[in-house]
Amino acid sequence: MIRILSAFFMLFLMGASAQAVIDVYEFEDEVERQRYLSFIDEMRCPKCQNQNLAGSDSPIAQDLRRELYRMLKDGRSDKEITDFMVNRYGDYVLYRPQLKKNTYMLWGLPVVLMAVGWLVAFLVVRQRRSKIQAAGEKQSDKDQGRLQDLLDAADKRRNQQ
Repeated sequence: MIRILSAFFMLFLMGASAQAVIDVYEFEDEVERQRYLSFIDEMRCPKCQNQNLAGSDSPIAQDLRRELYRMLKDGRSDKEITDFMVNRYGDYVLYRPQLKKNTYMLWGLPVVLMAVGWLVAFLVVRQRRSKIQAAGEKQSDKDQGRLQDLLDAADKRRNQQ
C-alpha cells in the first residue's frame, strides 16, 4: 500500500513539474515583473485551446512571452502591448476581450441567457403554484363534501339515540 501511494505521489510531482514553464527574464523592478506576470496570465496562447501564456509550453507561447518581455523593456504601455497582441492575433488572445462591435454578443449573451433562465424559472414556479392551488381547491371541495356527510351521519345517529 505504501509503495502504491509513493508511486502515485511521484507521478503527481512529475506531472506538476511538466506543467511548469520556466522563463528566465531579468526585470528592473518589481512593478515591471508584475506587469509581465499579469500579461502572461491574462493572455491566451493562440495555439492552445484554453491555456494562458504562463501555462503553455508551445513555441508560439514562448515567442509571445519573449515579445512581451521585449515590449516591456522598450517601455511600451499596457494599452500599446494589448493593441499589438490583438492586432496580430485577434480578440481570441485576450481572456477578457475589449467591448467592441464584434464582441457585443460575447459580452451580452451571458446576461441575456441569465435573464431568460430567471424568466423560465419564474414562469415554471408560477405555473406549479397555480396547479397546486387548483388541486388544493378541488381537494378542499371534496373534503368539505366528505366532512359534511360525516357531520350529517353523526347528527342522524344522535337523533336516533
